[in-house]
Amino acid sequence: MNNKTFEKSQSSLVQSYVRSTEKQKALYKRTLFVVSISQIFGGAGLAAGVTVGALIAQQMLGTDAYAGLPTALFTLGSAGAAYSVGKLSQRYGRRTGLSVGFIIGGLGAIGVIIAAIINSILLLFASLLIYGAGTATNLQARYAGTDLANSKQRATAISMTMVFTTFGAVAGPNLVNVMGSFAESVGVPSLAGPFILAAAAYILAGLVLFILLRPEPLIIAKAIEAAKQKHHESEEIGTSVHTNKRGIFVGATIMILTQIVMVAIMTMTPVHMSHHGHGLGTVGLVIGFHIGAMYLPSLFTGVLVDKLGRITMAIASGVTLLLAGLIAALAPGDSMTLLIIALSLLGLGWNFGLISGTALLVDSTETSTRAKTQGTVDVLIALSGAAGGALSGMIVAGTSFSTLSVVGGILSILLIPVVIWYRQSKN
Repeated sequence: MNNKTFEKSQSSLVQSYVRSTEKQKALYKRTLFVVSISQIFGGAGLAAGVTVGALIAQQMLGTDAYAGLPTALFTLGSAGAAYSVGKLSQRYGRRTGLSVGFIIGGLGAIGVIIAAIINSILLLFASLLIYGAGTATNLQARYAGTDLANSKQRATAISMTMVFTTFGAVAGPNLVNVMGSFAESVGVPSLAGPFILAAAAYILAGLVLFILLRPEPLIIAKAIEAAKQKHHESEEIGTSVHTNKRGIFVGATIMILTQIVMVAIMTMTPVHMSHHGHGLGTVGLVIGFHIGAMYLPSLFTGVLVDKLGRITMAIASGVTLLLAGLIAALAPGDSMTLLIIALSLLGLGWNFGLISGTALLVDSTETSTRAKTQGTVDVLIALSGAAGGALSGMIVAGTSFSTLSVVGGILSILLIPVVIWYRQSKN
């Protein structure tokens, strides 16, 4: 088949979806299913860095002061990847952008394993930057389900893909001991074990998307919007949505603040626990609860965001994160129960903020530039997470974990005046 024939067949395929609302609905459901399957693997991949990244650095460097660097590095790497994945998705579609991002993240995980074997801190840091591509891609996958969703489905679509992340994300930390034993059995340091799982999981997530995400939802959505504009129609899917800069700013601010608070407290929790005699299995359990709370409530959160509104749930995010910070600060270091409660609330507050902020961002962007804008905002989210991760170790080393938790809780309530300002500006 020559290029002209191929392009003609592709154009014909796209137009068949433009003309049929039934095919659009079927593709919407198929896209959600495929992305959700990829998120199971993606969730397992991201859990490795969260659970043992700080411990690997602590072991190699012999100090707590830089234990936040791994989180900062793979979050910084995710910043560059977020922009690239967004740009690739805008030009070639979600399938290309997401599959490439996941596979690169898998290669980064392989680099971490090699670094642990040869005890190279430089290779570890470089590999963590690359590993961050998987984190960015896992987060950007939430947008894919919204391309063909109307305004009353968007938060629910985001949440459905995030729910499936839970299965992998919760399993990952709780397989720390299993993967550690497996790693030792093949001559790899035990702390690198979770990255073996991450490498396989990210690469599988990329392959699932590359093989199954057809036809391309974003390209179909662009064609639908173009057709609606041409015929001056105003149906829900594919309508011309004027860019709302204020909405983009507020949506981004919600996600950035929740990311800083969540990453900072989460990063130092394993180190804080290890200082109070908790073993690797216990650390994995607490982080498992945390990551479960980040993703498992998503289905309900999406419905609440669509029903109660983006602003209401953003305020709920700030209040929940404040409670998380206060409980983490006041909890005795040897109390696993209170740490589980604090980290679960931390995950839940992040969940409220991410879904409400994402829905507001999608509401405020046009299809023609949406993926690129989403990628740019995710860069800012990643950079804020990198800052939170890097500063968290220094704050704890200079003061205490309790101080970090209180500061994080106070920072989270800045969400409230921001969203109130946005609500007033709409009235």
